[in-house]
Amino acid sequence: MKPILALVLLSALLVSCSSVETRRSPGADLSRYQRFYVVHRLNDDRHIDELIVRRLRELGREASAGHLTMMPENTEAIVTYDDVWAWDFKSYLIQLTVYISDARRERPLGHGSYRQPSPVTKPPQELIRAILDPLLQPRPAKRPPP
Repeated sequence: MKPILALVLLSALLVSCSSVETRRSPGADLSRYQRFYVVHRLNDDRHIDELIVRRLRELGREASAGHLTMMPENTEAIVTYDDVWAWDFKSYLIQLTVYISDARRERPLGHGSYRQPSPVTKPPQELIRAILDPLLQPRPAKRPPP
């Protein structure tokens, strides 16, 4: 009986809730944007910017990363991000937020956020996919009223 109770308690400690939330600005259709620039954070030694660029390219978009002053003139959307890491015998990502804004108008187009405060987390590539894919899908067509 005691080993089963210990196993149940251990599994309860290792499992925690995770959440992914994405939100687009009203009227924003991110599927129309083709050229993205990911702003590199100076304190990013885990290359999150490169992972975001890779996913954008996998989705058929043109994407590059670097310092904001190096942004190409034909950029349509700017991507910034915040990542929060914790350490418990290893580093793990507990929160990632991605912001997308229009490069010309400097207005927000959408953002997505992932949070899982547990040492048992998914790799950053999966989190980026879970955030970017819903944001970049075409908006569903509005149905006419019945």
